[in-house]
Amino acid sequence: MTRSPRAFRLDDTPPQTGISPAIADDGLHQAIAIADDPPEIDADEEISAPPRIRRSRWATLFFSALGGLLSLALGLWVERLISDLFAASPIIGWIALGLATIGLIALLALIGREILGTLRERKIERLRLTAADAIAVKDHQAARTITAGIADLYDRDNPAAAKRLRALDDSIIDADDRLAIAEKECLAPLDERARRLVANAAKRVSVVTAISPRAIIDIVFVLVTISRLLRQLAQLYGGRPGLFGFLRLFRLAFAHLAVTGGVAMGDSLVHDFLGAGLAARLSTKLGEGVLNGAMTARFGLAAIAVCRPLPFIRLTPPKIREVAGELLAKK
Repeated sequence: MTRSPRAFRLDDTPPQTGISPAIADDGLHQAIAIADDPPEIDADEEISAPPRIRRSRWATLFFSALGGLLSLALGLWVERLISDLFAASPIIGWIALGLATIGLIALLALIGREILGTLRERKIERLRLTAADAIAVKDHQAARTITAGIADLYDRDNPAAAKRLRALDDSIIDADDRLAIAEKECLAPLDERARRLVANAAKRVSVVTAISPRAIIDIVFVLVTISRLLRQLAQLYGGRPGLFGFLRLFRLAFAHLAVTGGVAMGDSLVHDFLGAGLAARLSTKLGEGVLNGAMTARFGLAAIAVCRPLPFIRLTPPKIREVAGELLAKK
């Protein structure tokens, strides 16, 4: 006696494209499992942890060697220039030597500033990554160390909150609770200011790109705006990035944006918000302004994720509708 075919839903396996046969237990019948539709990109997607960037040792070695070679060439050129000026006139030679000394001091100061800024940014990144690991494994000792690091980071800007964090000592045992208190005391007011910064940047980009006559103006203005926004967010959360630290943050923000599906989110926004009622009343240029503003807001959310010294624990992560709600509101 044969049994009628049955359909099995493969709930425990990831969805696959197309149709895959599943052999029944008696070996005579087959059940067809149809893959689910691919998940849609949610415009209100929460901020996830920034990706870890793998560094190439060969690239680091190459640029280090190239920088050293250029430094030697520049030093040799300055030495020959000063020697020639001394040969022409001792007075001019001494003036050139004084100017070279002043330039060297300024260069050392800039290098020191870059090093300190990079170390501070790496400290913030290390706090964020360590906090995520501590929450995952309930590491109470690591949570105490992270809380102390947060207190040191904001000791100058928010001494009252830093003092309250240090006063916790052993009164809070759970790692999640300890880090949640640090988040509420030090980061809650900063998160609100960060939301306003992102919303204002999105509005500016939307207005300017909607009225600008040239595409090159749009591109330049968007790049300037997101660069300024990234630096403001980094400084807001306690970072002081120099040139190289800023470029590193820029790379991390774009990597995070790519991982969380920023491009697909932009296509979804066009379909959902411009296609449902707005497209009939807005010109193409105004639609481009709305899209540019929404993508600027999405970059701002990614920048918050890489600049914040803690992941979002108990506080609600900012969403695209919160910082670009006026742009995306249906008319």
